Amino acid sequence: MRTQVCIIGGGPAGLLLAQLLQRDGIESIVLERRSRDYVLSRIRAGVLEWGSVEKLREAGVGARMDAEGFVHTGTYLSALNRGFRIDFEGLTGKPVMVYGQTEVTHDLYAARDAAGGVIIDEAEGVHPHGLDTEAPWVTYHKDGSEHRIDCDFVAGCDGFHGVSRTCIPDSVLQTFEKVYPFGWLGVLSETPPAHEELIYANHERGFALCSMRNMKLSRYYIQVPLDHKVEQWSDDAFWDELRRRIPTDVAESMVTGPSIEKSIAPLRSFVAEPMRWGRLFLVGDAAHIVPPTGAKGLNLAVSDVHYLHEGLKSHYDDGEDEGIERYSERALARVWHSERFSWQMTSMMHRFPDQGGFGQKVQESELAFLEMSRAARTALAENYVGLPF
Repeated sequence: MRTQVCIIGGGPAGLLLAQLLQRDGIESIVLERRSRDYVLSRIRAGVLEWGSVEKLREAGVGARMDAEGFVHTGTYLSALNRGFRIDFEGLTGKPVMVYGQTEVTHDLYAARDAAGGVIIDEAEGVHPHGLDTEAPWVTYHKDGSEHRIDCDFVAGCDGFHGVSRTCIPDSVLQTFEKVYPFGWLGVLSETPPAHEELIYANHERGFALCSMRNMKLSRYYIQVPLDHKVEQWSDDAFWDELRRRIPTDVAESMVTGPSIEKSIAPLRSFVAEPMRWGRLFLVGDAAHIVPPTGAKGLNLAVSDVHYLHEGLKSHYDDGEDEGIERYSERALARVWHSERFSWQMTSMMHRFPDQGGFGQKVQESELAFLEMSRAARTALAENYVGLPF
């Protein structure tokens, strides 16, 4: 087989890139290691920056998002069991959209199918070759046979554990990482949200987050030590601990119920540089991971796709390669802004093992300053709704 762009990874980054290329008449093939049912069963967060909302609309996949998503014009931060609001729209002129990543992936699959685009699911042993030449190719195994795709470029959208990043020589690749000494215990429940907007709570017992998927499906998180197991946490124990950490008025009125999904996720910050080597481009989690506190993971994947799509379009339409040459530089500039913001939010809202009473008081003071300072709230709001692409 031959195509112009071979995309490794059928998550939202790979599918969005394929959709944008398709609309510009640029051919691509998507290779995904898992089955479609598996990909669509993964539960992920879904706070979309407004730039991501506009990019999905540009790709022609915004109709269901606009109909079913929740536009949030602010969020709440909490300390000492009381909260205050950050008015995103009033401070920046932009809101955010709450729409699950799984739903974004559904919409992108549907668009790819409608356009007759090629997605090869359950492609095993995917491996790129000749990335430092002008004629790369990708091999994979399916149905007991090896297959080959010749292409002009390879987009590595295959996540943190994918093969793409490992193809960049060690002499070229640099990585930067911070592993946090705690995780998030998350619970999904068929209950109405505790509040109409997200609540981020700082507490001396640890961080908590009240989120949602829709008006009948809520997502909650509490900070737990890394050595905790899901089995240690009954539903009742989780709800009791969550109520201790969030604003008192919300805790008293929230509706609880049986969990339908429960998991613990570790937190880390990670960046790989460069994001381009030869004819290979790293996109999304293949190049960077952020802790979820700043809601930046999916949004960074969208901005990567934006820069790569621009570069490839200029290459095929005008024979202009500046966008390709500068892809890594442009993407990484935004990546590091988002890494900084995610680190800042994580550091401000979580209980660290060595912070002691002094550290807790400093966090509470920082949140109090945010409440009193419009300039501080504006800076947070600008980062949360998303810096320009």
